[in-house]
Amino acid sequence: MPVAPTTGVSNPGLFEKRVWYAVNVSYDSAMIGEADMTMAIFRRALILAVGVAGMIWAAGVQAAPQSVKVSLNGAQETPPVETAGTGAADLTYDPATRVVTWTISYSGLSGPATMAHFHGPGATPGKSVVVVWLTKQGSAAESPIKGEATLTPEQAQQFTAGEWYINVHTQAHPAGEVRGQVTPPKG
Repeated sequence: MPVAPTTGVSNPGLFEKRVWYAVNVSYDSAMIGEADMTMAIFRRALILAVGVAGMIWAAGVQAAPQSVKVSLNGAQETPPVETAGTGAADLTYDPATRVVTWTISYSGLSGPATMAHFHGPGATPGKSVVVVWLTKQGSAAESPIKGEATLTPEQAQQFTAGEWYINVHTQAHPAGEVRGQVTPPKG
């Protein structure tokens, strides 16, 4: 609290003290109230800014597309297939849109590929049902196979849990000649 000034008189009047006190204390109280209000507004704005930045960061983290590489070979088939065929799949999965894109290359198969699919849900060595056609149904599956699909929420959960595999079929191996388990990165 400010100290009352002296007027040169050893005992200033009560009236002078009260006037000085009323003017200075009111002024100080107004300044303190203004400073408190400014600080409260600043704190609220800072909390809001941090919250918005956190939501943007979290959305960016969750929406980051995932790249998955899958190796295809006959040993992963059920039962295993002896083949010189091999393949590789480059997949990208976007969890924000549930869109998966693929480029699948293969070579050395016993004959032309007749079809290719994502199968699931199922982990090696089980057999599963076709969930997504990777080629146009009834058309030849020429290497490289490229495409995309939007997954249902249930399919997306299975895909990210690693419950799907890729299977490339040929006439000599109608159940599949080369296969690869889709194992997305965790986290």
